[in-house]
Amino acid sequence: MMSHSKTLHARKRIALIAHDHKKAELLEWAVYNKTVLARHELYATGTTGKLLEESLDVSVRKLLSGPLGGDQQIGAAVAEGRIDVIIFFWDPMEALPHDPDIKALLRLGVVWNIPMASNRASADFLMTSPLMHQEYTASLPDYSLYLGRKM
Repeated sequence: MMSHSKTLHARKRIALIAHDHKKAELLEWAVYNKTVLARHELYATGTTGKLLEESLDVSVRKLLSGPLGGDQQIGAAVAEGRIDVIIFFWDPMEALPHDPDIKALLRLGVVWNIPMASNRASADFLMTSPLMHQEYTASLPDYSLYLGRKM
């Protein structure tokens, strides 16, 4: 299978998502990383976006709340190449009605080789990587065999 690539520019398009019980943790992390986050274009679902905008005093592109389709909107943006990084503080201790949407979003992140962080430690590592602040060429699998298969 031949692979393709895409360029992630120095100014990344970052999706920030948090389940209700993780919103405070994401906000605390974002405030700590405010200077770094301000260099990038931020996207967020519902309430998280509003809280981030207020806490960081930066513009955030706010989508629908996760359970109302925001997770799927982020997933569509990933598939269309409009999101470069996903930071999703999810709650592993609570089943949510939109769990299938969350799994679909995480699956798309893997399909399209998107850097993802699911907790504070992985988000810290991701944000402090030199690659976060420079142009980066990401390899993309070639799905032409899959798309061209006989049905």
